[in-house]
Amino acid sequence: MTLPSPGRRDKISIQRIGVFAYHGVYEEEGRLGQRFYISIDAHLDLRPAGRADDLEKSVSYADVAARVQEIAVGQRYRIIEALAEAVADDLLRTFPLIEDISITVEKPGAAVAAILDSISVTIHRRRDR
Repeated sequence: MTLPSPGRRDKISIQRIGVFAYHGVYEEEGRLGQRFYISIDAHLDLRPAGRADDLEKSVSYADVAARVQEIAVGQRYRIIEALAEAVADDLLRTFPLIEDISITVEKPGAAVAAILDSISVTIHRRRDR
């Protein structure tokens, strides 16, 4: 059996989970709220699930998306870096098959005096063994 080449690993990607939440440092952001998009790339060995055609040997995309939504609306964060950390910590704790994860939080309505599509942060976290 051929192993993946270095740098190529199995992953589950869920792109741009949309939420309406109240994150931000400004009072208006906490009062009015705005859209946020959260994307994840979760690295894990998908070979057992693929060979057995068995979801129990993988991670449920629906469960991951639901957890992300719960975290994003369950608490107010002043900065999106803190939201990204909370999502990464929770997903690594909740889904033991995930080896490492990348989280991107986009804030399209960021209060910045510039014409832009979106502001985002991306973090990468690995499970502590």
